[in-house]
Amino acid sequence: MLKKIFNKIRMPKDAGWLLPGLQVKRWFGLIIIGTVISLLGLCVLFNMRPVYFAVGILKYIATTVNQELLGIILVFAGAYIFLKGWKNTNYSILDLTEDRDRHALLESLYKRRKLNYGPKIVAVGGGTGLSTMLKGIKKLTNNITAVVTVGDDGGSSGRLRHEMGVLPPGDIRNCIAALADDEDLVTKLFQYRFKTGEGLEGHSFGNLFLTALCSITGNMVRAVQESSKVLSIRGRVLPSTLDDMKLAAELEDGTIVRGESSIPETGKRIKRLFTEPANCKALPDVLQAIKEADLIILGPGSLYTSVIPNLLIREISQAISKSSAKKIYVCNIMTQPGETTGYTASEHIKAILDHAGCPDMIESVLVNNSLPDDLSPDYAAANSYPVVVDVDKIKALNINVVATRLYEENEEKYVRHSPSRLARAISYWYKKQLKNKNGNKKVSKV
Repeated sequence: MLKKIFNKIRMPKDAGWLLPGLQVKRWFGLIIIGTVISLLGLCVLFNMRPVYFAVGILKYIATTVNQELLGIILVFAGAYIFLKGWKNTNYSILDLTEDRDRHALLESLYKRRKLNYGPKIVAVGGGTGLSTMLKGIKKLTNNITAVVTVGDDGGSSGRLRHEMGVLPPGDIRNCIAALADDEDLVTKLFQYRFKTGEGLEGHSFGNLFLTALCSITGNMVRAVQESSKVLSIRGRVLPSTLDDMKLAAELEDGTIVRGESSIPETGKRIKRLFTEPANCKALPDVLQAIKEADLIILGPGSLYTSVIPNLLIREISQAISKSSAKKIYVCNIMTQPGETTGYTASEHIKAILDHAGCPDMIESVLVNNSLPDDLSPDYAAANSYPVVVDVDKIKALNINVVATRLYEENEEKYVRHSPSRLARAISYWYKKQLKNKNGNKKVSKV
């Protein structure tokens, strides 16, 4: 009889407050216990008569009504009254009047609690590549640490660095915005770029905001922490160093080029990248995050001006090398003129390993394995072509190749990494690695 009754019962939406992981049932329990104790106290004050009276009524009902039916009615009636009161109390405090706001709150709370138990991910890079990936992996976990290069010296960031003496805020700003709610008005404000105005033209509001906070709090780390609170981001963003790190490159013809923005403009092959000063000190929080990480992701992004600069900080490279975390490199889809012209996937990997100077930096490389037939003709005009995945040479480096479709195409026929596809591919690979720690080196399709 009980089974038939339960099968016919349709759970109300408000019962969602009882889902596992919300961390609210324990407080429900405390409220119930407190209520019962208070009622008992009142009964004692009234010489227990209300208790005897209530027991007498229940005894009479129990002897005249079906016991199972009575139990079910009392359980669901009590649960309904309790949930109704609890829900409306919370909604009154939060001032939520519309049903869609209420259900959105429950869904958001459930997702956030669930994501709190996700893997600890450290993503290393910079530029648009890193922020693109963060948009995807923030749906897998809240435990994200984005380690961002601070070598930028161009555009708004370069101007603020030169005029205000702060670390370049551009890449940091993009990562903060990527980890926030994209529909949020504050995030759109953070990314707003001034198109006119003497001294303002070209600057983004977020860059100016971070610069002002840096002056108020004393350093960029505190500024990032405070701005992250404003946007309620998932995870955290950290500069790789607080030193005034500048990039320089030695080209194959022996020429030395200084400045991140100047390196790609030479159009010549890069022999080695280095920093000035040579021994920049890693941020302690970055080293701690790497030590505790379950998964470390390098890239995607400009090889020599986004990914490798972080690895030139020896403490970071050594920490990644020693880490027991799973490690994957996300290779670019297209070659980048002035940086990686003619580079294959294995040459991308070799450049990372050579500059890091440490073994065990990469376990697998994630590559794109398909492209649309009608790529923009601007690619060929700029001498940019799809990165060739030379599997045999990658396997010779004792690195797995994970191949899948990663791109999305815009109206101009440009291809970029898709945040959702990146996240799915990385999640699938990571879970597979946990199940098969001693798998053979091979090409995997996801």
